[in-house]
Amino acid sequence: MDIGNGRMEIDESTQCITLPANFCKITESIDELVQKVFPNIAQNYKNHQWLSTRAILAAKNIDVNAINFTIQHGIPSETTTYKSIDTVENQDEVVSYPTEFLNSLDLPGMPPHVLTLKILAYHDFATEPDSQLRK
Repeated sequence: MDIGNGRMEIDESTQCITLPANFCKITESIDELVQKVFPNIAQNYKNHQWLSTRAILAAKNIDVNAINFTIQHGIPSETTTYKSIDTVENQDEVVSYPTEFLNSLDLPGMPPHVLTLKILAYHDFATEPDSQLRK
């Protein structure tokens, strides 16, 4: 993206940039957003060039998870569910970190405790555009 690479022209008086008219799409629902950004996902999800020109950014993990779920739902393949490890190695700390607490953690850039994936489906764990954690 030109914005992150510093290639967008900056207005010297305001120190702001002007975004292209097609940069933001207003939608009423997650389904509509996914359809506008990823039209015909069932036919195009294996096309890396097509996928590389599209992105949905979200500030909160709960929104990222909902968007990923909606995108996944449109991809025709089997799902596999994985759970994170929810134990503490040091038995002296078990009382301080109960399983329920560990399962409830929702940290930026980390996958959720219960992760459902599809073969050949791109999944983005990051909420920050500059994060390096991708799968």
